[in-house]
Amino acid sequence: MAAELRIARENLEAPFLKKVAEISGQNVFACYQCGKCSAGCVFGEHMDLLPNQVLRLLQLGDDSVLGARAPWVCAACLACTVRCPKGVDVARIMEAIRQLSLRQGLTPVEMKLDRDFPQIALVGAWRKVSP
Repeated sequence: MAAELRIARENLEAPFLKKVAEISGQNVFACYQCGKCSAGCVFGEHMDLLPNQVLRLLQLGDDSVLGARAPWVCAACLACTVRCPKGVDVARIMEAIRQLSLRQGLTPVEMKLDRDFPQIALVGAWRKVSP
């Protein structure tokens, strides 16, 4: 049975959502879910959530994105940003989510080289958690 998500003003004005906007400098509500970011994502097959799904969860005020693997797999290659017709810098939003996850002590991706992640994603994620 799927979890129920209720849309409420409290969710849309969630403190973590304000932090994402503050850190990234991006307005997640500018995204209108065209899916071009996900279609162009070279690491999409390794993510648990596609970039447009991450943005949609943020738009709904769902903080489960802080525990997702997708922001950690993102290599910040900017393919999503280049394709976005609204100019949303998805890579900056993913970086903001990684920072907030680290602040809360969440690192959903284990730093092991035996995983089937692309090498650039591992390097990028490792840089985020190493001192």
